[in-house]
Amino acid sequence: MLNRQRSSVNMLPHDVVELILEKLPVKSLLRFRSVSKTWKLTINTRRFQERQLIQRRQLRGPDILFVHFGDHGLIKTDHAGRLVFGSSTVLHTVSFPASRMSVCHGSCDGLVCLYTVYDPSDSVVVVNPSTRWRQSLPLARIQQLFIDKIARGLFGSPCPILGFGKDKLRGIYKPVFLYNSFGFCLDNITTCEVFDFSTNLWRYVHPAALYRIVVDHDPVYLDGSLYWFTECEETKVLSLDLHKETFQVICKAPFAYVHDDPHSVSLCILDNCLCVSKSNWSTQEIWSLDSSGGNVKTWKKMCSIDLTKTLDWSGKHTLLAIAILEKHKLLLRGRGYYQPLLIHDLLTKSYELLYRPNRSVGSVCYFQSLFSALPN
Repeated sequence: MLNRQRSSVNMLPHDVVELILEKLPVKSLLRFRSVSKTWKLTINTRRFQERQLIQRRQLRGPDILFVHFGDHGLIKTDHAGRLVFGSSTVLHTVSFPASRMSVCHGSCDGLVCLYTVYDPSDSVVVVNPSTRWRQSLPLARIQQLFIDKIARGLFGSPCPILGFGKDKLRGIYKPVFLYNSFGFCLDNITTCEVFDFSTNLWRYVHPAALYRIVVDHDPVYLDGSLYWFTECEETKVLSLDLHKETFQVICKAPFAYVHDDPHSVSLCILDNCLCVSKSNWSTQEIWSLDSSGGNVKTWKKMCSIDLTKTLDWSGKHTLLAIAILEKHKLLLRGRGYYQPLLIHDLLTKSYELLYRPNRSVGSVCYFQSLFSALPN
C-alpha cells in the first residue's frame, strides 16, 4: 500500500507537489525531507521556504512562544504547555539550556533571538524553535563592557537591549545593539553594533544615531527597519534602515515627554503597522502610524484599554500589545517575567485571561518557518 501511494505521488507534476507541500506545517515538512532526494532539495531551497512562510501567515495568526531558561541539554518543548486559542493561535512553552537570558521583541521569519549581558558563555543565540536550528554568536563589544563593569562591582549602567531584523533587499538577518555612549565612557551620542553573519563578527555602524534613546524599551522590527523612542524633550520615533544602515527620525510620538515614567509607553507592531502605546492610570491608549500620505505621517487612535478590568491579572502595569487575532481580538501581555497573556475583544470590549505561566519566562510572537540565519 505504501509503495502504491509513493508511486501515485511520483506521478504528479513536481510543481503540483510543491503547491501541496508548501501548505503543510513545518513538523510535517521536516519528516517529508526523507521521502526523496528531490523533496529534500525542494524543501531546503530559500524560494520554497519563503512561499511556505507566506502560506503560514495567510492560513492563521501567529503562535506565541514562552521560553523558560535554565534547563541543561537541548531545547525541549513542554507539550503540557501547548494551548490552542480559537482557530488562529497556538501557545507553546519551551525550555532553553541557558540562564539569565532575554528574548528579543518579536521574531523575524520565524527566527527568535535570545541574548544576555551577564554571562560571556551564552552571549547571543539565534534559534528557529520549529526546526531546532540554532547559532551562537560571539560577544558584542557592549556585552564585554557590561560584563567587565559588573566584574569590577560597577553597577548602575542601563542594560543594553538587542534588536533583531532583516535587510529585506539582501535577505540578511541583523542583530543590532544601539546604546547611549555616555554610560560606557564612549565617544559620540550613541554607539551601534551590527552582527554580520557572513564574517561571524560584530561591526560598528557609522554614524550612529544622533539622538539618545530611551533605554528601557525593546526596539521593534517592521519591513526592513528597527525602531526606538528618542530621549528628547519631545519624544520622537527613531528608525534604522537595515539595508542602508542609516538612522533617521520619522516622526514625533503622539504624546509628550515620557521620561518621568518610561514604562508607561511602548512600541509594538499590530496588523503590520508601527504602533505606540501610552498609559495614564486607568486608561491605556494605542495609536497606529498612517504612512499613506507619503512623507506626511499621522497617528490614528486604534483603541483604549481599561486597566481596571485587568487589575487582578497584571496589577497597575502597562500592558504590551502583541498581535491582532481574528481581526478584532487584541492579544496583550503583562510586563516582567511572570507574564499573563490576555485577550481584549475590540468589539465587545471584554477581557479574558488566556494563560498565566507558573515560572519565570520570556515570550515572543512568531510564525513557524523553515528558515535559518545562514547567508544564502
